[in-house]
Amino acid sequence: MPDHSGTGPFAVSGRGRRRFGSLGRVIEVDGLGVRVGDEWLFRGLDLRLAAGECLALVGPNGSGKSTLLRCLYGMQVPTEGTARVADRRPDERDRDFRRRVSVLLDDADFFAELTPVQHLELLAGSFGDMSDDPAELLADAGLAERAQVTAGSFSAGQRRRLLLLGATARPFDVLLLDEPERALDAAGKKWLDTLVGRAVAGGAAVVLATHHPPLLDSADHVLDLT
Repeated sequence: MPDHSGTGPFAVSGRGRRRFGSLGRVIEVDGLGVRVGDEWLFRGLDLRLAAGECLALVGPNGSGKSTLLRCLYGMQVPTEGTARVADRRPDERDRDFRRRVSVLLDDADFFAELTPVQHLELLAGSFGDMSDDPAELLADAGLAERAQVTAGSFSAGQRRRLLLLGATARPFDVLLLDEPERALDAAGKKWLDTLVGRAVAGGAAVVLATHHPPLLDSADHVLDLT
């Protein structure tokens, strides 16, 4: 399970300014830009995302999708502009911020020596209320038969399921996901679609970078960073 003190769970171009989004205030971004060397990944980004809305980020590798997610979680300071997430400036070191914002980024990790049951016990100890009974959560994730097996022996797809479970089984107001479909088989992707749908229906604001067509189709907004 990822360390909750860090990064784990447990159309705008790079030029000019455009605005989209609702009147909601769960996520507010004004004039955000990130420059790497002499090149801007994106610049002049304004957006608003309300509770119960999903924003999908699209674009080729290197277009800034992961960077934007890291800015929203307070892991990276933008070159210019401001962001507010869950009524505060993003800061991964802020415990209250981490309690409101759940994340699964590309550097997320888990405890190889622990079983899925032990991961969920850690999650419950950190965040209290779980979204469901642990046995039901593991069955829903397709991990029931691996519940007492240490995660270090898991396949890539099983590890991804465990990480996604860690990100979504706890309470949150905002959910940030970086290509959550990675390493999942067809059944896993169908489960992922359900997870994201539940989060949105439950009132969370969801931002995800994805190439998965069903997630793009169900998103309220799609932001192209090409």
